[in-house]
Amino acid sequence: MHAFFKTLGLSAPIIQAPMAGVQNQHLATAVCQAGGLGSLPAAMLTPQALQVQLQALKSAVKGPFNVNFFCHTIPTPDPVIQARWQATLAPYRREFGLEPILPNAEPSRLPFNHDSADVLEAFAPAVVSFHFGLPAPDLLARVKSWGSKVLSSATTVQEALWLQAHGVDAVIAQGLEAGGHRGMFLTQDLSTQIGTFALLPQIVHALDVPVIAAGGIGSAQSIAAAKMLGAHGVQIGTAYLCSHEATTSALHRAALQSDAAQHTALTPVFSGRPARGIVNRAMRELGPVSSQAPAFPLATADITPLRAAAEALGKSDFTPLWAGQNASHARTLSATDITREFVNAWLDSPELATPHTTKA
Repeated sequence: MHAFFKTLGLSAPIIQAPMAGVQNQHLATAVCQAGGLGSLPAAMLTPQALQVQLQALKSAVKGPFNVNFFCHTIPTPDPVIQARWQATLAPYRREFGLEPILPNAEPSRLPFNHDSADVLEAFAPAVVSFHFGLPAPDLLARVKSWGSKVLSSATTVQEALWLQAHGVDAVIAQGLEAGGHRGMFLTQDLSTQIGTFALLPQIVHALDVPVIAAGGIGSAQSIAAAKMLGAHGVQIGTAYLCSHEATTSALHRAALQSDAAQHTALTPVFSGRPARGIVNRAMRELGPVSSQAPAFPLATADITPLRAAAEALGKSDFTPLWAGQNASHARTLSATDITREFVNAWLDSPELATPHTTKA
């Protein structure tokens, strides 16, 4: 096991992917207690809520845990785009008997800022991870000053090199199979996005820091494959979506366990940024690829009332059913048991036959 993970004291380099909206500290706790690195998603938490979650996590976990934040720039609302988006959604509002709504420019997700850092500092988590790049240099310096290790997601070799140059301790290579939001930040060109087992060896070859594979991983075989391709660890999300500790809704769980889960796609219609989920009515009729949705994360506010109305009728037509391309990995077990299986799979799988040498 790489020295980076040995320093953390993990049984094996198994990281539970942070999944905002379908988990809280209970899932992270279970993973940590089973020898992996549990992750708490904080992008949708207020500083007050973050404080509560961190206190609960810290009291339940003696070892390391990860706290994850987004690093997007809050966009300036464009009245023309907002009006066009609301006009697009108007027929659906009428279908559900919803009143027209006033423009809402309140973001549903906030980037890492000093308010969050003020809360985080008291806990000094062993690992802090980021999505969509890295925070401003002064914020990143604060995190490093506590001794926290820094991870961030890369979806291309260029992003991985950028992250290494800006001081991360390890890079998460997020393949195209991964569920949820793409971590892309140097480009929004989806044609640059490639699968995990094509992306992983390229990033391993290019970097000097440890590389963590993510996307389509959730079985002993895929863990072994990632390890053989040079991954120093793996990050797994979809496999935990149906775990006992996840807060995944009944509708979302039903979709994951149905034939519908065989068809996922990237779409910006739920948030304004490409994210992978199970194809449903909103994705079929509004996208999945759409240029109408407001910039991330402003699109969420207008579609949320439709989601609530449909869910009240027992339908997931307007629900973001985030999932990776292999939802068969999602199992109805405790996260503790799932993690122990992954830990054993890593320990039982062979090392890379040819030692990795970094770029010249």
